[in-house]
Amino acid sequence: MARAASARRRCGESRPAGAGAASRAPRGRCGARCIVGWRRRSSAGPCRVWRVEAMASWVALSSSVVEYFEGEDFYRCGYCKNESGSRSNGMWAHSMTVQDYQDLIDRGWRRSGKYVYKPVMNQTCCPQYTIRCRSLQFQPSKSHKKVLKKMLKFLAKGEISKGNCEDEPMEPTMEDVVAGDVALINKLDIQCDLRTLQESLESEEKKKGRSAKKAESNELIQSQHPEEKLGSGEPSHSVEVHTVPKPGKGADLSKPPCRKAKEIRKERKRLKLMQQNPAGELEGFQAHREPLFPPKAKSNQPKSLEDLIFESLPENASHKLEVRLVPVSFEDPEFKSSFSQSFSLYVKYQMAIHQDPPDECGKTEFTRFLCSSPLEAENPPNGPDCGYGSFHQQYWLDGKIIAVGVIDILPHCVSSVYFYYDPDYSFLSLGVYSALREITFTRQLHEKTPQLSYYYMGFYIHSCPKMKYKGHYRPSDLLCPETYVWVPIEQCLSSLENSKYCRFNQDPEAVDEGRSKEPDRLQVFHKKAIMPYGVYKKQQKDPSEEAIVLQYASLVGQACSERMLLFRN
Repeated sequence: MARAASARRRCGESRPAGAGAASRAPRGRCGARCIVGWRRRSSAGPCRVWRVEAMASWVALSSSVVEYFEGEDFYRCGYCKNESGSRSNGMWAHSMTVQDYQDLIDRGWRRSGKYVYKPVMNQTCCPQYTIRCRSLQFQPSKSHKKVLKKMLKFLAKGEISKGNCEDEPMEPTMEDVVAGDVALINKLDIQCDLRTLQESLESEEKKKGRSAKKAESNELIQSQHPEEKLGSGEPSHSVEVHTVPKPGKGADLSKPPCRKAKEIRKERKRLKLMQQNPAGELEGFQAHREPLFPPKAKSNQPKSLEDLIFESLPENASHKLEVRLVPVSFEDPEFKSSFSQSFSLYVKYQMAIHQDPPDECGKTEFTRFLCSSPLEAENPPNGPDCGYGSFHQQYWLDGKIIAVGVIDILPHCVSSVYFYYDPDYSFLSLGVYSALREITFTRQLHEKTPQLSYYYMGFYIHSCPKMKYKGHYRPSDLLCPETYVWVPIEQCLSSLENSKYCRFNQDPEAVDEGRSKEPDRLQVFHKKAIMPYGVYKKQQKDPSEEAIVLQYASLVGQACSERMLLFRN
């Protein structure tokens, strides 16, 4: 395995230090590891390459073959840089079905190349919670839209936006907060009744009198209830009064919004009609609760995520961007032909963004980390057209690769593995842009495969500022580390503020429903034979063997333990 520091995930996310478990495997005289598919000490002593002759028969029964390493040591943390704070359990996956991996990540596992690991959540220094975005309900924030518009301007006119070029926003922008307040103010304004309308008009004309005093009184009452939530979509009588901004710093939201003269004339005319015919027009208005202003036309509705991404460009556009989905396989001609360019981009990214030395960005590390996957490609008739498995989403700009997103397409989700890009194009916020493209891609796959609807973003680490940005893609859920149920992130944040490790499921009686209940049914591969653990354990004399196998069963759950083959030497 490559050193942990050489394989960081998006925005500083590191390859698990627990990957070092593989390096602790016993070695032969020449130093080769005694692991299936690697080197193994022969009975005579010297090392020889041991190839798995029975692989064909394994696949006929199960494509998932794993070798488990118990986590007994602490390692250097890639997030807080604690030299001995990280702890995880891990296993080497020689092959794995997409369904098994789907079930594993729903129990807190993740893969780094072919190494699959699970943090020991209550002991590791930086607990890592699996996070998923509900892509079908996702709505881009104002900062997300800015990134998409910035890309469109660059493609259409070659414009390069100045200012902040950070790959991921660490906190919501002030403009996002203000937008929510203005939306609520507009809604309350539309829902005002006739008396409020009349008082508003008198206020505009006289600027003094009872109506003005009443407005001041209302403002005083409103300022006493700042805890009332805004932007909830429900009418409210208490709106937080904002402090007056400095000159040139924006509108003063503590004052009513300015009205255009045209709107005032329309209100005045409508009020006059109501006064002329109080028995008809006014009665009808009160009966049907018609709004004072008709709703905006559909053309003025906010654009969807797809509208923003796939907005048409002029024929004379300055640049052309193409996103290609390429299977991770050296047998695929497109993957093979683009490998050299993709590898060069990876080296440039790791050295510029993560300051990795050249010897940690070699072709071997790149291949092992991002081009080797245990997932077996599957193309069922009810699955997506591209099939399931591991892919590279390549972003081609004017004929060259400027970014690559490594993803896994699984039965219920698109899982983001890693993302790297050309630092020369940092001004395009490619990290945010690629996440939005992957959410859109998940929605497209859902149209053909209804059960595929989630976008998994890896791990959310509340104690690590660089990893908190994932919580800005909402609605999203965090995985409870004890019961493995999904909990909306909004319900988890207050607990995480008080403690790094939290059980999100508030039901004290709830347990892990997928836990291992019958360990004897666990499948073991031993001496080229497949057998249930109940048979295997009768042949063993090592007392520590049972503890290791039972730990593995508790971590993968009953379903996976019965489907996957656990290799024991």
